[in-house]
Amino acid sequence: MDTRTATAELGWISFPANGWEEVSGYDENLNTIRTYQVCNVFEPSQNNWLLTTYVDRRAAQRVYVEIRFTVRDCASIPSVLGSCKETFNLYYLESDHSLSEGRGVEYWTTAPFLKVDTIAADESFSQVRSFGPLSRGRGFHLAFQDLGACMSLLAVRVFYKKCPSVVQNFAFFPETLTGAESTSLVIARGSCIASAEELDVPIKLYCNGDGEWMVPIGSCSCKAGYEPDKANVCQACPQGTFKSFQGAGLCQQCPPNSLSTAEAATLCGCRNGYYRGDVDKPEDTCTSESLCVFVCVCTSVVLEWSPPRDTGHRGDLVYNVLCRRCHSSERRTCQSCEDSVAFSPGRRGLRGDHVEISKLRAHTAYTFDVQAINGVSNKSPYPAQQLSINITTNQAAPSLVPIMHQVSSTSRSFSLSWPPRTAERHHPRLRDTLLRQGRNPCVCVCGLRPGTGYLVQVRARTVAGYGAFSKEMLFHTLTDDEYKSELGQQLSLIAGSLVCGVVIVSLVAIAIICTRYLKESVYGDKLQQYTTGGEANLRPDQFSGEAPTVTFPTMSDGHSSPGVKIYIDPFTYEDPNEAVHEFAKEIDPNCVKIEEVLGAGEFGEVYKGRLKLVGKKEFPVAIKTLKAGYSERQRRDFLSEASIMGQFDQPNIIRLEGVVTKSRPTMIITEFMENGALDSFLRRNDGTFPVIQLVGMLRGIASGMRYLAEMSYVHRDLAARNILVNSNLVCKVSDFGLSRYLEEDTSDPTYTSSLVRIPVHVWSYGIVTWEVMSYGERPYWDMSNQDVINAIEQDFRLPAPMDCPLVLHQLMLDCWQKDRNARPKFPDLVSMLDKMIRNPASLKTVASHELFLPPSRPSPHALLDRGAPDLSSVSSVEDWLSALKMTQYRDSFVGSGINSLSLITQLTTEDLQRLGVSLAGHQKKILTSVQSMRDHIDDQSPTESL
Repeated sequence: MDTRTATAELGWISFPANGWEEVSGYDENLNTIRTYQVCNVFEPSQNNWLLTTYVDRRAAQRVYVEIRFTVRDCASIPSVLGSCKETFNLYYLESDHSLSEGRGVEYWTTAPFLKVDTIAADESFSQVRSFGPLSRGRGFHLAFQDLGACMSLLAVRVFYKKCPSVVQNFAFFPETLTGAESTSLVIARGSCIASAEELDVPIKLYCNGDGEWMVPIGSCSCKAGYEPDKANVCQACPQGTFKSFQGAGLCQQCPPNSLSTAEAATLCGCRNGYYRGDVDKPEDTCTSESLCVFVCVCTSVVLEWSPPRDTGHRGDLVYNVLCRRCHSSERRTCQSCEDSVAFSPGRRGLRGDHVEISKLRAHTAYTFDVQAINGVSNKSPYPAQQLSINITTNQAAPSLVPIMHQVSSTSRSFSLSWPPRTAERHHPRLRDTLLRQGRNPCVCVCGLRPGTGYLVQVRARTVAGYGAFSKEMLFHTLTDDEYKSELGQQLSLIAGSLVCGVVIVSLVAIAIICTRYLKESVYGDKLQQYTTGGEANLRPDQFSGEAPTVTFPTMSDGHSSPGVKIYIDPFTYEDPNEAVHEFAKEIDPNCVKIEEVLGAGEFGEVYKGRLKLVGKKEFPVAIKTLKAGYSERQRRDFLSEASIMGQFDQPNIIRLEGVVTKSRPTMIITEFMENGALDSFLRRNDGTFPVIQLVGMLRGIASGMRYLAEMSYVHRDLAARNILVNSNLVCKVSDFGLSRYLEEDTSDPTYTSSLVRIPVHVWSYGIVTWEVMSYGERPYWDMSNQDVINAIEQDFRLPAPMDCPLVLHQLMLDCWQKDRNARPKFPDLVSMLDKMIRNPASLKTVASHELFLPPSRPSPHALLDRGAPDLSSVSSVEDWLSALKMTQYRDSFVGSGINSLSLITQLTTEDLQRLGVSLAGHQKKILTSVQSMRDHIDDQSPTESL
């Protein structure tokens, strides 16, 4: 029932006759509606009833009534004593049929109505009530009782709640009505959809009192020969594919030498002449008994075979080797291998029984076909005999170490070095003794015998395994007499060095003791120190006598140290799922709870949520989702960011919690940073932080970038908008969408940002420093890209932000050196910032707020400095505040009567405090502009020459 749609008379029964009255009216949209009203407030003892027509409940056990009404306030009606009411009562009467026909008023006055509630207007004139359980009849009448109110019934809507039919977990659940109580749970039994079979039984869902499904139990899955799609439908495997098992897997391409001619195949039959063994699986290749292939998987392959049993009684048998590169492990789409793939001794017309294939791609799926051909093969209607083999390569085997050099020697040890190789660990060995080593291309072998020769070999290891040992090279230790003679020659030098060392250590100790008494050192004690190991004791696998000890130094030239991993580019993987599963943890989506939307990213929405892992407390996280309708490239790029973040473990790098890839939507889950992006956070807190705190934030960013540099990793979009800040003001580098691996021979890299094409790395860090010290101001303001490029090429540089310490602006200028080799490295930047924190007095000298150029330029050129507004364009107080970005104080200025620029020039610090400008940074910014305005007025004043 819904009276809002009624246009004719409702025909409800009212009694007594002078009670409820039906009238026509209009709703808020000027549509005609039928209403009932009553207003006998001046007559005592009112008992007016209004009975609706019969309502069929349609098997509903609980019914809801929505009532829209108006009630007049009794206090607004004059001369009304206690007879006026502001409430009315709602009743219902169950029945199998309509009771309104042929019955008099006497029947209704004694009918067994059940009261639902007393209705009163609170915050609105719309109320919803429910009643139940209903079980005594097929329907009911509603009744409204008035006891002396002045009111109108504008609309009555009767409805019930239900859970709609749904397909979930490949099971169909029918439409289900809610239970008799609002807290009732009604069980709905499910049935598997077409081409699906029960996986867990029983299959059921619960319908709650609000008409929502919850608590799924059991599920179905697509049976063999069918694969699931995104719409919860099981589709038959097309011809040429098969699926041999029940479950969520997809159909696979038929293995080589097999085919399927019908849809929904559970097995691909072998072609003529090819067979599967009794223990072979459905996905195994069909093979013939005439060929046998042995494979070595890395980035090269060796194939060997035996000749066919039947050679056709001919002596011109040759072999062809065909190569195909596939785009995924399912091998649905393949193409011929590149010309760069090498075959030795060749790929066609082979008379031998083997071939070596090299220069293959790493982490790539390949299919090789070996064909047996003779002089009459082109006459046969049947394809040539062949055998196919599928492989997936991994990383290339490490290269051979070409040579070793002896760096030094004593009577008990010698040091060796060799040319380095990127991302390889080296394992030197003496004859019959294996020495385990790290990434450094040098080794010190100790515990040897005097005057003895040793044969040494070195081999490299990567994730692909070990490379071959180098050629044996002979190295000798000194005799005791030779060593003593050499030691005597160096004695004077050693003694002098010791004296210098003692003096230096003493000076350092005195400096440390003095520094501890400085008040400013409190902040420095809170710095996070990150170190990596620089020495390891290495034990041989087999050695008679005392075991030699191998040590290696920590590298200080910016390359990887032994305690730091090497970054692996996920784009070298053919399948993005392999990369993300190697570097990121898969999280059960039931452990993730989404709470609110934070914004929208390149690939979809970003949410705040909570993560509950087994054995841990629930904690907040940020959740990136992949939008629906994505392309395969978008999914690859989306997952690549998780594969990148998963390789990092450093306090100033955003931490990856895990990924959700086995259900929809695909999600990347990271730690939650309460204060968001650094640039917007600084703008919200303009002028509130002391300089020492800003330096601490910059130190954290530099520490994170130092870690990335040590992993040979390039962040190609370093900017304040991509730095996140947590509740403890710790800054963390994020957004790795544009990043790539830094090759060994990388030249000065460049990128095109929204502002300008300039060298990245340290240059970008200088820009971030400028953004931090200017509290999130846009670098280069509103200049066009081309204008910025021209200015940089002419050696122009950004001016110091307001109140910026001179040492920090000098750090920015060092980062912006034209010669990339003259710029500091990130370890240098961390050290410089540490010194500033330990010596806060160095931050007290403020840089001039003017345009700065490198010393190579004889004089600066005029470049617009947006630190102060253009006073020639300012005509009012509002314009002036807007140019200073201080519009938040506009009402204070107007309310104090400061409405002209002449009054602005008279402002003092005390005036600003009275106006509510309490932040020191805001006061200085306004007073600086006031002084500029005074100078501008003086310049415009007429002068008279004598």
